[in-house]
Amino acid sequence: MAAMPHRVLLADDDRAIRESLVRALDLEGYHVTEVADGVGALATARRDQFDVLILDVMMPGVDGLGVCRVLRAEGDPTPILMLTARVETPDRVAGLDAGADDYLPKPFELDELLARLRALLRRTSPDPEARRTVRLGELAVDPAARRVWWQGTEITLSKTEFDLLELLVRNAGIVLDRATIHQRIWGYEFAADSKNLAVYIGYLRRKLEQAGATGLIHTVRGVGYSVRPSVRQARPS
Repeated sequence: MAAMPHRVLLADDDRAIRESLVRALDLEGYHVTEVADGVGALATARRDQFDVLILDVMMPGVDGLGVCRVLRAEGDPTPILMLTARVETPDRVAGLDAGADDYLPKPFELDELLARLRALLRRTSPDPEARRTVRLGELAVDPAARRVWWQGTEITLSKTEFDLLELLVRNAGIVLDRATIHQRIWGYEFAADSKNLAVYIGYLRRKLEQAGATGLIHTVRGVGYSVRPSVRQARPS
């Protein structure tokens, strides 16, 4: 039996971009639903199920960041790729803070967009052989349920945060270089000056420390990151 095509929701107020992407994605075997604004994106995402969302940041009414925040607040875990003409780091960080899994600055090459889509979709189809709970000291990572606990208290993570933490924990004590992490998490290597990985490491550290797991993630300057068992801390009162 042939595999079902992946379903993509595309939201962009630029008609030319929408039409171009729909044609390209159709040729790649995706089933695409297109909308022209954030209101339509929210209504469609709530009504139907999709494998991945492509959201333009600048849209009338509700912008892409707003759509992303609402869906994440409602518990929708669907991978989200943001398209943005804003290329400054604070603007990209805003997209990640809103709950997006990846971003792509405009103008972009079609091959890069397709590569990022494939990477997002791979991350939603984990290897059945690797679904057992992984433990590191007081930290427990459940790949099947995509849940994390520290000393029995659950820590809420985004999809990318979870994927990054799981990768690090499965390789506890090993220093993973940045290129390896980029390939394993995003499916391709970022430019040397990309802040994407550092942003997510910062997110993870803050959430772990808020739960009491201090000193878990270690930076190896000029190389990458590793995790080692954290010193046991009392649960925050």
